[in-house]
Amino acid sequence: MAERTNGKHRPDEIPRVGSGFSAAEMLSFMEGSAEPVTAIPVTAVPTTSFPTTGGSSPSSGAGIFGRRNGRRTYDPLADVRRRAHAALLEELGPQMYDGGADPEELEHRVRDALPGLLAKEEQLTAGDRGVAFRQVLDEIIGHGPIEPLLRDADVTEIMVNSWDRIYVERFGRIQSVETAFLDESHLRRVIDKIVSRVGRRIDEASPMVDARLPDGSRINAVIPPVTLDGAAMTVRKFSAHPYGVEDLIAFGTLDQEVATLLSVCVQGRLDVVITGGTGTGKTTLLNVLSQMLPTTDRIITIEDAAELRLGQEHVVRMEYRPPNIEGKGEITIRDLVRNALRMRPDRIVVGEVRDGAALDMLQAMNTGHDGSLTTVHANSPRDSLSRLETMVLMAGMELPVRAIREQVASAVDIIVHLSRLRDGTRRVTQVTEVLGMDGETVATQDLYVFDYKSGTDAYGRAKGALRRTEVKPRFLDRLAEQGIDVPPQLLGRGEVRA
Repeated sequence: MAERTNGKHRPDEIPRVGSGFSAAEMLSFMEGSAEPVTAIPVTAVPTTSFPTTGGSSPSSGAGIFGRRNGRRTYDPLADVRRRAHAALLEELGPQMYDGGADPEELEHRVRDALPGLLAKEEQLTAGDRGVAFRQVLDEIIGHGPIEPLLRDADVTEIMVNSWDRIYVERFGRIQSVETAFLDESHLRRVIDKIVSRVGRRIDEASPMVDARLPDGSRINAVIPPVTLDGAAMTVRKFSAHPYGVEDLIAFGTLDQEVATLLSVCVQGRLDVVITGGTGTGKTTLLNVLSQMLPTTDRIITIEDAAELRLGQEHVVRMEYRPPNIEGKGEITIRDLVRNALRMRPDRIVVGEVRDGAALDMLQAMNTGHDGSLTTVHANSPRDSLSRLETMVLMAGMELPVRAIREQVASAVDIIVHLSRLRDGTRRVTQVTEVLGMDGETVATQDLYVFDYKSGTDAYGRAKGALRRTEVKPRFLDRLAEQGIDVPPQLLGRGEVRA
């Protein structure tokens, strides 16, 4: 390491990354040195988090959000991007942040104007200008600093806790990333651009919103006064190419035998409910099962935020509409389910049932619309039946509990439960058949159960797999009546439960 004179750098000293100097020392040297700054790319300075003193947290740009654990990621090109933003805004006007602007035309104009603006930044090397060009383009055309994360195929979830705190999920593990927005207002601009594209809004009167990206990725955003540390955003990414059943088998979500069973159930018009907790892969499995629907069927999909991507041609997609600024014009999932019944559907696919729409969904399943698919948040198949009962009561109909249970027992045929294991993997852990009423309760039987007793391997990965219970499914007779061939391994060696 180079010598120091009285704790200071020698005039001819050029510090390098890895030489033992801190980022602050390198910047201090660069400010006082007669040597040209272009000798060292600013992006070569380590992106460290400068410690705060006295318990104070750095300003967010808005100047009103204090945090218990303040952190600001050092970004050597932040000032360059700010100046480029200001110059582009002066040159291009408000269309930079207009959600309705033509993206191709805007990108063309930004690409033409940006090189000239960055050429004025004489302290930058050619490499720094290339990095700054990509970052500014991402922020204007894309979604700011999270755009590279959206392009990263290994990232499945992006969690923006605040403008300077971003976490991602890779391979089932959550980790912090050294990237940040410029300030609070920058994060808010990106959120506004996303939600305006799908005709939604977010403001103090409506501080929470669900939206989607053009590729189908799900967005949830929250702003003050609901959040205390500034705006927050969560992005649930989806693959650029929809997963197929072969992909889920490769991931270990299910095995070939269970995939065959579910395919037979879908072809045989059994009503399937997919259950699980948050982030267990319910929507992904729903999308895979929806791809198994016959191309000759008329399919109606109903979602809170459109995420399903079906390959069939005869599909009508409908989406929930939130109320306008006056609190009017809301179209709920329940409204859409009732309307779907008038559209001559062969199959109804509901992204998620979470309220009184459960009553209309069950009635649809019981009135000739067999083969419908939906998802429910629940901790187990048995718990999902209780949740359906509760949601039916939310419809405001004063029905006896037994009548509700009879509706559920008659409507639902198969429950597929997904869990997220400790190693971060998402697995089908239970496949349950609904048999009907047994006295005052809904009778069920497990067809497949995950073997948790197998433990984990040396890398902490679960070694368990789905085990068949050897119970013969009761729905096999229904499938046989429709002329559907059932593979011999699905017949089971046990007796049908009475």
